[in-house]
Amino acid sequence: MERIRKQGAGRKKQTDDQPQLKGALESLVEPLTSGDPKSALQWTLKSSRTLADELTAQGFKVGKTTVTNLLSELGYSLQSNRKGLEGESHPDRNAQFEFINKRTETYVGKNLLVISVDTKKKENIGNFKNSGQEYRPEKNARKVNGHDFADKKASPYGIYDIVDNEGFVNIGKNYDTSRFALNSIGQWWELVGKTRYPHAKNILITADSGGSNGYRRREWKYELQRFANEGGLVISVCHFPPGTSNVE
Repeated sequence: MERIRKQGAGRKKQTDDQPQLKGALESLVEPLTSGDPKSALQWTLKSSRTLADELTAQGFKVGKTTVTNLLSELGYSLQSNRKGLEGESHPDRNAQFEFINKRTETYVGKNLLVISVDTKKKENIGNFKNSGQEYRPEKNARKVNGHDFADKKASPYGIYDIVDNEGFVNIGKNYDTSRFALNSIGQWWELVGKTRYPHAKNILITADSGGSNGYRRREWKYELQRFANEGGLVISVCHFPPGTSNVE
């Protein structure tokens, strides 16, 4: 078969006519480059269109497709950021857990009341999409709102009785406040705790260090004292270190 074009003919690469293009592109990406410099994989957080616009402003003739190809040649890939920085662990972190565990075991060993409290994931109230599935006639999916902008949210607050291995959840439609947290504990006490532990005078509560039951919240301390006074109870609270959760 006879060759139509001469060997080497055709459109030249833009880097042939613009030898400084690749270097200019890398200088734009370099300040925003992530990854181990010794690794073969690097990535940029700028889009190819944005980079092409910046190169055009510098006088280069280039489009986003060429930028994408050049980035691939340079060993870059486009990626989003990802959560993963936890911060340094406190040197006394393990000692805190050991203290809480020992305190809990002491209460349980004496058959004293120990509860673990936590606010659970809030849910929109209304006809909104959720991740669950249900059986329905084919091609007859349930219609829900197109946007998840809810006026009201359900705030579940959980109380777990460690001694009796039972949970209690109070769901409120108000904000997740310290007053709501203590009202939830108070409701559990009136409906369950008093009957189950009629002679209880001491309660140990384990909780996260943030949120409505955070150790720095004055409202939490005030409502906790009010609850103790009304019930004639002696209440101790152990907060877990920041960044951890009281998983039962």
